[in-house]
Amino acid sequence: MADIDVKHLAGRIDTVLDILVAGDYQSAIRNLEILKAELLDLDNNDKAASSGTPKTPWEI
Repeated sequence: MADIDVKHLAGRIDTVLDILVAGDYQSAIRNLEILKAELLDLDNNDKAASSGTPKTPWEI
């Protein structure tokens, strides 16, 4: 998987928790959806970079 700055990720999660505590649930959900999309994009970029290796039959 791509390199993830764990401290930055924890900070973003902490921000979402602060938003939840403040009671702005829609904003917190929106922030979580953005974070999820960014993490999935990182994973997809990592898979695309490693797709040059041939897959074994059980990975297809």
